[in-house]
Amino acid sequence: MSKYYFELTLKPQNHYELFLDLVDSLTEDALEECDGTIIIRSEDELDDLKFGIEEFSNVLNTQCEINYEKKENIDWIKQYQQSVKSVEIGSFLIRPSWEEKKDGKIDIIIDPALSFGSGHHETTSSCIEAIDEFIKEKQTVLDVGTGSGILAIAAAKRGCIVDICDTDEVCVIDTKSNFELNNIAFNDSWIGSTSKTNKKYDVVIANIVADVLVMIASDLKKCMNKNGLLIISGILDKHITRVLSKFKDLEQIKLIHKNEWVTVIFKNNKES
Repeated sequence: MSKYYFELTLKPQNHYELFLDLVDSLTEDALEECDGTIIIRSEDELDDLKFGIEEFSNVLNTQCEINYEKKENIDWIKQYQQSVKSVEIGSFLIRPSWEEKKDGKIDIIIDPALSFGSGHHETTSSCIEAIDEFIKEKQTVLDVGTGSGILAIAAAKRGCIVDICDTDEVCVIDTKSNFELNNIAFNDSWIGSTSKTNKKYDVVIANIVADVLVMIASDLKKCMNKNGLLIISGILDKHITRVLSKFKDLEQIKLIHKNEWVTVIFKNNKES
């Protein structure tokens, strides 16, 4: 790709179609129309084309506003990729596919998409810290509101048996793609929430907003095994008292506070 390109814009007062036909016949370069303006872009100089258009305008006795510029050719894809960085959280390295993995770290590949969760947000990083500290191999895990699937993938990379669910079909699709990208598999998936399963799990994870946590608190607790863990996040600190009141029958074993965001880990000491 050349370092620079040339851009020629013309806006005729009338006879627009004639100018468009002329340009189309004289060049095979990229051509764009926008609100009565014709834009030509090329890596080659457009001086001859500019001269031809000026002469054509004179012949038609029509005023045509012409602008000709040399511009820097930015590699937008490369620039975007450079803005998305890897992040280390405990034993994990979360990285986009175009960055290299790191020895000694559990590798998670997440390419930015429509769904939420790349490891940079405080709620995601706190949940991964909790997974790193509390989750053990072969445990059963349910990721509620899976988003990009990053938390489910972290659990699966720990050797867990993982189910995923989300009310947004796009998120479930993204999660499936991200599992494939990481060469691992989940156990089960569905579109919806915890109300669609009767299974119980060793660990339930829900990184969603406070209002939803309050609404589905009973369903989350019903999914927990005896001595099971519940990791909840997505809670602004101003809402923490209201959320905690819904889980007061569980043992709070850790609270992680990052900036204005709170993550809480509970244990179920009741018989299932």
